Amino acid sequence: MDAISTSALLIFLLVLILFSAYFSGSETAMMTLNRYRLRHLASNGHKGAIRALKLLERPDRLIGLILIGNNLVNILAASIATIIGMRLWGDLGVAIASGVLTLVVLVFGEVTPKTIAALNPERIAFPSSYLLIALSKIFAYVVTSVNFITTGILRLVGIKSISSSDALSKEELRTVVHEAGALIPQRHQEMLLSILDLEKVTVEDIMVPRSDIYAINVNDDFKFINRQVIQSPHTRVLVYRDTIDDAVGFIHLRDALRLQSKEQFSKSSLLRAVKELYFIPEGTPLNVQLANFQHNKERIGLVVDEYGDIQGLVTLEDILEEIVGDFTTSMLATPSEDINVQQDGSYLVNASITIRDLNKEMKWDFPTDGPKTLNGLILEYLEDIPSENTSLRLAGYPLEVIEVADNMVKTVRIIPQHYQSPH
Repeated sequence: MDAISTSALLIFLLVLILFSAYFSGSETAMMTLNRYRLRHLASNGHKGAIRALKLLERPDRLIGLILIGNNLVNILAASIATIIGMRLWGDLGVAIASGVLTLVVLVFGEVTPKTIAALNPERIAFPSSYLLIALSKIFAYVVTSVNFITTGILRLVGIKSISSSDALSKEELRTVVHEAGALIPQRHQEMLLSILDLEKVTVEDIMVPRSDIYAINVNDDFKFINRQVIQSPHTRVLVYRDTIDDAVGFIHLRDALRLQSKEQFSKSSLLRAVKELYFIPEGTPLNVQLANFQHNKERIGLVVDEYGDIQGLVTLEDILEEIVGDFTTSMLATPSEDINVQQDGSYLVNASITIRDLNKEMKWDFPTDGPKTLNGLILEYLEDIPSENTSLRLAGYPLEVIEVADNMVKTVRIIPQHYQSPH
């Protein structure tokens, strides 16, 4: 070192600080790259992204390589700074050189390059990947040895795997959708979130309860059956004998009308035209049932409990409406038709409405983890069939039972302006 001039050592020290900045910035840039955008760019043939993705396949080796380079550079820079300090200020120069070098490395070799890299990871990572790949080949044995030692130490402390996973959980994906902002239109965000919620919702939550199923009793008077076919609000109608539990099958309205036009419509021809029944176990999540409909090439099914009793009816359209919202092609009653606003600000609600539809329509917060309908929720809370004019408070909402019939609550008045949080 005595043969090398102080000015040459200063230039060498400056180069080492630049290398320190390179390693520090490269580490931050590589680690802060958006992995999903990186894969997208790589799939489109972006060479910088392909190189970066290759390096990130083994992040432990990449970090080991960068840290080896960074430590070698910083240690060598400290040694040269000490020599320069001793030449200029003697023994006192050691302390001066250490203090100055610490400040210089901290500002120019760590904080500044890492901040720039964090703000512009792709602009730093893609070009630096050239040198990192070259260094990974040069120091392959050193990096492998260091990783072998660190892996052994990690296993001693109970860490068996150092591989990283970029898979997003459902809640993380939900956050990504929420934070997409203007990148994804609000309507599309709602649809994506609805898809994520499908597995939380079962067929019981959206089914038409058995008491509301529009169906034809084949044992009724034939004129009445004929009128039901003509006035049917649905394209597929359930056919049964005397009781829903003795269901025969579904008749497509198109087939029934064709028989009528040919004057061949009779009870026997009606029974011959029915399609085989498709049953759905209660508790089936909507995402599973959607796949089952597709696999079995079905569009409608009857929900049955563990005893085989029919509980309700679910269609493919019902599931799709959970994703894209209500269609307007059906004559079925919508939640808004079950909710009538009164002049005093209260609401008269058909108690057969499902809790999910009520909450969705009115932005209310009735519990959905128990009974599926408002009637069921009231009966569970009171543990009895209430009389008319009974008042109660459910989930913080004041309710008044207006009409009771057939052992069911038919109509309820809800007064949301007097809502009190149950918490």
